[in-house]
Amino acid sequence: MYLEKFDKFLQTVPLKDYRKKYSTIKIVEMDLPKGIQAIELLYKVYWEEKKFITFEKFYKRYTKEKGDLLEKFRQKTTMCKDCFYRGIEARIYRTWAGLITQIHGGYVAESVFGNGTVDMSRELDSLGADIRVNYKNRILNYQVKKTSFSGVMSRVPLPRKKKNNGENIDIKYEVPTCLSDPKTKSGEFRLPYLRFLEDKRTKAFDNGFVVFTPDTFLPKKKEIDNSLK
Repeated sequence: MYLEKFDKFLQTVPLKDYRKKYSTIKIVEMDLPKGIQAIELLYKVYWEEKKFITFEKFYKRYTKEKGDLLEKFRQKTTMCKDCFYRGIEARIYRTWAGLITQIHGGYVAESVFGNGTVDMSRELDSLGADIRVNYKNRILNYQVKKTSFSGVMSRVPLPRKKKNNGENIDIKYEVPTCLSDPKTKSGEFRLPYLRFLEDKRTKAFDNGFVVFTPDTFLPKKKEIDNSLK
């Protein structure tokens, strides 16, 4: 139920408008204090509370809850109000866009492994376990990473700050820049777009939002199921 609701929500996100509004604003790029980072609130809203709200509504809640801390940090950095708040809004949008894709992946994983099998939080995120699955006494720590094409997908494991209990699994995926313009002038599909179509672990909604499919998680589920037969 929640996955279906999240799907419908993501399909309404005006990605083109957001990119046009925020892509060139990179004013607040310094490390943010833990108190004003948005990750914890994102997990709280979209995973714990299961409220699939627009970025505007999320940002309003974020500034309401973090207002005093934001202003203290602004004054510490000596930035003008206009620059700082335009910059922080764009910064939070980029965090929002990346993390809701990851959280959506958690709902997809839950649809594969079963209700109550998935855990996500800021703490697990910091350990490199973006999506943790506990299935038939097996712990799976999925780490998500969007990569650029380099000819061959690197087999080097993604770095993790600490050793986790269970099995670490990397989800490396490519999002081609030509999704909105997949054909060349001669009418042929561009190679990055063809690679994207071949990777059944991801799909794109009409608005350009790329999400994970059950194929991301089904192979490991089948492997565990078969090992217990």
